Amino acid sequence: MKLATTTGDFSAYASTQQESMGYIAQTSFRYLDYNFCMDYAKGNGVYASNWKEHLDDIRRHAEKLCVRFIQAHAPMGKPLADESGDFCRATIRSIESCGMLGIDRIVVHSGYRKNLTREETFLENKAFFEKLFPVAEKFGVNILVENFDKMHVEDMYWIDNAADLRDLIDFVDHPLLHACWDTGHGNMQETPQDEALRILGHHVYALHVQDNYGDKDTHMAPFFGTLNLDSLMHGLKDIHYNGYFTFEAGNIFLPHNIRRPFETDHRLLRVPLSLRIQAEKLLYEIGKYTLEAYECFER
Repeated sequence: MKLATTTGDFSAYASTQQESMGYIAQTSFRYLDYNFCMDYAKGNGVYASNWKEHLDDIRRHAEKLCVRFIQAHAPMGKPLADESGDFCRATIRSIESCGMLGIDRIVVHSGYRKNLTREETFLENKAFFEKLFPVAEKFGVNILVENFDKMHVEDMYWIDNAADLRDLIDFVDHPLLHACWDTGHGNMQETPQDEALRILGHHVYALHVQDNYGDKDTHMAPFFGTLNLDSLMHGLKDIHYNGYFTFEAGNIFLPHNIRRPFETDHRLLRVPLSLRIQAEKLLYEIGKYTLEAYECFER
């Protein structure tokens, strides 16, 4: 199994994907998840008028840095409340971009809306995904739905567990729709990682590996929270998972807005880039140690 991480790791330090790629290339990571959320939030990259030229530059930059994109994450929004269709078009743009970058799988969040039943949520999500399938078919891109973190909101249903995720994929019933298992989101449920992975089985096409304390979706590195890595690795072995071990653990250092405020002095408010790069190097070593312990590490 090969290690990968997301360009979103450096979203707080980089204004462009190229900058983020450069920081990651200073570590041992060579396989990347293109985080379209960065482009969408900043209004640049594939959401600028020169988006095709941007993709050409990304390809050249990846070749220069000796890195390769192996999966992607579509922008995040509320597809079931997308009256203008802008979010759907942004998602389609990310799928087109994957096709042009040679990325064959992209994570697209399912939608939710207050006061919808489980059945209604499935029906509206199927309608949303059916808008994406023509472009996914054109470019040969698999669409992966992930399990959400556990949310406690009255009159709100969303897909936060393995059984419901499997049922949604079976309900939509399209050969390009599969699952991405998010370990941190799964850690907020009672179901052990290995059991959840066995529920999803062959549907699992990608991972988001991250940790937390089981209460909030903090996206920490493994061993920094309560995630049981042995359970995760046994589950991956049980389903014969052969994809990438992709981190989504950008909050090795929690964002400054989460820490307690002190208005008198801000000199230690932000972690310097040099320390953040060192933390990224540690993240790789954590992944390497994990996979070597189960004799499945590949460079």
